[in-house]
Amino acid sequence: MKVGIVGFAGSGKTTVFNALTGLAAETGFGGRERANVGVIKVPDDRVDKLAEIYSPKKKTYAEISFVDVAGPEQHDAGGAEHSETGLDPKLVQHMREVDALVHVVRAFESPYLARAADPVGDIRAFEDELILTDLVQVENRVARLKKERDSERERDLFDRLKAELEAEKPLRAVEISPEDQLLIAGFRFLSLKPLLLLINAAEDQIAAGPSSDVQSLAAQKGLTRIYMSGKAEMEIAELAPDEQREFLRDLGIEEPARDRFIRAAYALLDLISFLTAGEDECRAWPIKAGTHAQKAAGKIHSDIERGFIRAEVARFEDLAALGSIAACREHGKLRLEGKDYIVQDGDVINFRFNV
Repeated sequence: MKVGIVGFAGSGKTTVFNALTGLAAETGFGGRERANVGVIKVPDDRVDKLAEIYSPKKKTYAEISFVDVAGPEQHDAGGAEHSETGLDPKLVQHMREVDALVHVVRAFESPYLARAADPVGDIRAFEDELILTDLVQVENRVARLKKERDSERERDLFDRLKAELEAEKPLRAVEISPEDQLLIAGFRFLSLKPLLLLINAAEDQIAAGPSSDVQSLAAQKGLTRIYMSGKAEMEIAELAPDEQREFLRDLGIEEPARDRFIRAAYALLDLISFLTAGEDECRAWPIKAGTHAQKAAGKIHSDIERGFIRAEVARFEDLAALGSIAACREHGKLRLEGKDYIVQDGDVINFRFNV
């Protein structure tokens, strides 16, 4: 899973990046010319429990990769300096390569910025930039399709997308059939990507929570939001675990932003994890909810997907309680499933295959 941390310059993106990854990338305007990349492991007690049972050579958690990209400057009262062509191409390229976007929204005052914090204005303005960037791309495709005779279906689709974007509607809010999703997948539209709002507030504002107008706008747009102080969380991430808990208690925060973010990111991308266990490795494998067993097998290796025969499936809870796959089999808790079985979160699977 690859997540892009985006937003306007000065919103605290790199500070949030450091808080989530535990890294120490340069903050402020000095580091704006490059993208920062970091990876965090997703804590999973199930992997730990399986490792207790199997004593494997290694245990592997699911991972989230973060890309922190320099954002556009803010100039006008609405939040962004709009152009005829949308966002800068270098920024767009980074954004196209990720699975989801996290929009860091400034809710704190800064002596380095002329504009007062305007979370609602910034949320609207950045969405406008995503829509405009996609609209330019769609218009170019529409112009090209007019010259092609055998593309009526695609022309109809892009005409509809153009109308929705011109009405200032992001593509993630447009009903698009699975077949049409495949048709446009290669364009990697920005406003089609899942979007999470991360409201970055000052440390002394955390207890108050996000303003009612921000909550209302997020609900109106159907967007999940996280409220945090990037600066405070970055400092917490640098502490030892025991000290982290004490610092969090002092701030009235129940858990680190990283844990809240991981849950929100999994929900945003509709992800679950199945597990594999053995003496070599115990591992969590993130997949989309609704994935069939044969497709899930391909997450491990394409050969397993290609030569899929059956999936031996036990629920993690049963394996943890009974202590082994053999015991699960004896108690009728091990099932043989075919290629169309829909994998569930917490399934422990051994794939039978032949190539």
